[in-house]
Amino acid sequence: MAPQREWFEKDYYKVLGVTQAATDKDITRAYRKLAKQYHPDAHPGSEDKFKEISAAYDVLGDADKRKEYDEVRRLGPAAAGFGGFGGGAGGAGGFHVDDLSDLLGGIFGRGNRGGGGFSGAGSGGARAPRKGSDLEAELHLTFEDAANGVTTSVNVLSEAQCAVCRGTGAEPGTKATVCPTCGGRGVKDENQGLFSFSQPCPDCGGSGVKIEKPCHHCKGSGVEMRQRQVRVRIPGGVVGGQRIRLKARGGPGRNGGPPGDLFVTVHISPHRIFGRKGKDLTVNVPVTFAEAALGTEIKVPTLTTPVTLKVPPGTKAGRTLRVRGRGVHAPTGVGDLLVTVEVAVPEKLNEEQRKAVEALASVLPPAPREGLGV
Repeated sequence: MAPQREWFEKDYYKVLGVTQAATDKDITRAYRKLAKQYHPDAHPGSEDKFKEISAAYDVLGDADKRKEYDEVRRLGPAAAGFGGFGGGAGGAGGFHVDDLSDLLGGIFGRGNRGGGGFSGAGSGGARAPRKGSDLEAELHLTFEDAANGVTTSVNVLSEAQCAVCRGTGAEPGTKATVCPTCGGRGVKDENQGLFSFSQPCPDCGGSGVKIEKPCHHCKGSGVEMRQRQVRVRIPGGVVGGQRIRLKARGGPGRNGGPPGDLFVTVHISPHRIFGRKGKDLTVNVPVTFAEAALGTEIKVPTLTTPVTLKVPPGTKAGRTLRVRGRGVHAPTGVGDLLVTVEVAVPEKLNEEQRKAVEALASVLPPAPREGLGV
């Protein structure tokens, strides 16, 4: 894959708190520790930090991406646009010839189909294995599924091996042959002193093979666009906007290369009565003045079965009561249900009710408003 701008701006090793010499296990261990520490369910408001940690692991946790990231970081920001050499090729302060060749070969793949560029000694051919492209998908979840976790499917439209020619690009019953001009390399080299320029082979177009009779279905490309369903396990406690990486579930690799990854962005529908604070559920429950003053037991809803909650005497409006273990089932544990009490005041009273309230008001002490200064 091509380097992203963030690769030049962010030190992913620093984000995960490891050195560049860290092993794969060190990186995974550091990621899990930080992901647990900064998971939005455990620390509400840490969504940005959590996403930054996830982005760092997306790169350093993948051996191929980490190798490309290290190479790009070694050569510096100028590698993004292949800027001037500064002190000249191989000179102080600039690129070395070998560095430039390694960069172009490592990031873009030496001799890719249809692509020309610099070529160094020992550069690979056009038919070298290539990793498949990373894919993106959107997933919309209900509030309940996001809270409890769910196994579901996402639809992905991507390249797949042509079902007619089995990826050869040739019409069934025929076969492709090695291009006699380039010997299957897909490129022709032109030596010009210090550099060796590689251009796509004019006879095979850079493919390295010649197809006399292209497949009627894929027109000789060997691939077709196909809709497929990918099963995905969403953990409980996922937050809206979170990006989940599924390794090796992206586009197919070329010439025996590994498949890319699939990144699923989660969207969550709001609930009719519940809200969320990290891994805790929130709900507002109305009570009467008498229930708040005298105390009572009320039934409150949860995501499963209702529970009975004791409201203490003298409960003020806006007080929050906690029901433990009835929140979101997150990787860091199960949250609680936070019940906020609202005192319901009737808008209209009949004659009997009015007399009862007036009688109560006559025996109650006045509200303490002395501190208002009026």
